[in-house]
Amino acid sequence: MKNRKGFMLIFSYAVVSVIVILVAAYVARSINEIRMAQREKNSAAALYAAEAGIDYAFDWLKSQGTPPSGTSSFSVTGGPSLTTGTYSVVIDPNDSNPTSYSKRYNIIATGQCGDSVRTVNLEVTQDNFSRHVWFTDSETYDGASVWFVTNDSLNGPVHTNGRFNISGDPWFGDVTSESGSSINYMHGGPPNDNPTFEEGIDFNVESSEMPTRATSLRNAASSGGMRLYGQTTIVLNSNGTMNVTNFNAGYNNTNMALPANGAIFVENRIVNRRLVEYGNVTVSGTLDGRLSIGANNNINIGGNITYSDASGDDMLGLIAEQDLVILQSSCPTNGNLTIQASMMAMSDAFYLDNWTSSMKGTLNVLGGIIQKERGPVGTFNTYTNSKASGFTKNYVYDERLRTTPPPFFPTTEDFIPVSWREQ
Repeated sequence: MKNRKGFMLIFSYAVVSVIVILVAAYVARSINEIRMAQREKNSAAALYAAEAGIDYAFDWLKSQGTPPSGTSSFSVTGGPSLTTGTYSVVIDPNDSNPTSYSKRYNIIATGQCGDSVRTVNLEVTQDNFSRHVWFTDSETYDGASVWFVTNDSLNGPVHTNGRFNISGDPWFGDVTSESGSSINYMHGGPPNDNPTFEEGIDFNVESSEMPTRATSLRNAASSGGMRLYGQTTIVLNSNGTMNVTNFNAGYNNTNMALPANGAIFVENRIVNRRLVEYGNVTVSGTLDGRLSIGANNNINIGGNITYSDASGDDMLGLIAEQDLVILQSSCPTNGNLTIQASMMAMSDAFYLDNWTSSMKGTLNVLGGIIQKERGPVGTFNTYTNSKASGFTKNYVYDERLRTTPPPFFPTTEDFIPVSWREQ
């Protein structure tokens, strides 16, 4: 009996010991899980604080009248306080900014909560009108609506400060937005008018004001580039040269190298304060290099304009302070035309000369069209949506333009993100 009682006592001690060990293990695990949960909570709060710092610095950068100069890093302070966590922010200008026409910055924000520290890096660049395959201030020309119709294709970012006019079934393959509140349909909308917006369409988007002068390009042409006066013809050559005709400069189909800084500007010719010759330039050929051509008046498209290597570093900007005009002689009846460039008509429109006079094929654009008013490149039958004259539109965005615009291409007053990463 005594042995049995002794055994029960030992067994009871063993059971109690096991229970104590299990309770201790459970308590230790619970404490560890609480600590882990707190660390995860602090880590999330630190990331939130870092992102709040990024947002504040990004807004600060966009609010500056001019992009910050120099290449030295600087702190941005004075942001709103957070209920949980703190942040510090440094803006690091790109080393190429002093010589670049499109400024870049790294925004580096460090958030902290408790023992958790997280750092986020956002690279931003000046917003540039060339990041659109299509941009207009107005979708009208001389007060008349200009339409997107069946078989029109725009594969890239599209925006108008006005309101889209749509007849039939055009196709939009990327982000599409307008500052208006609705679409103007020719036949009342679906099912008669049934456009495809692959990425949807945003309404009531803030408008972007277009400049009226190509100031940066004009200045660059005067310092390291080429500045001409009066009627000019430029034929681009695939060997990296160009043939220039300008009688005021003594050029008659003269072969020469592209300007070192990639800037050409053609001015109106003024004598004794009197305009004697418009600064128009006619462009055609194949480009090997990076170049922007500007005109005080019009830029005429005289034929196909292509890149020697469309996937390499060839890049062309065509910037007219008035009109961009496709000449009828640029392609034959029922013929196609290819333009590889980002084009901008600052005060007027991009259009086909005498757009009602003949039937053309397809206008293939790799790049973008930015214009004050929307110029016509053809007409259509309003009952069938079939083309009656001019071009069918096939506009494809050059993805390189998102971050690498042509030399001295006009910028907006905004900045856009290039990349985001956590360090």
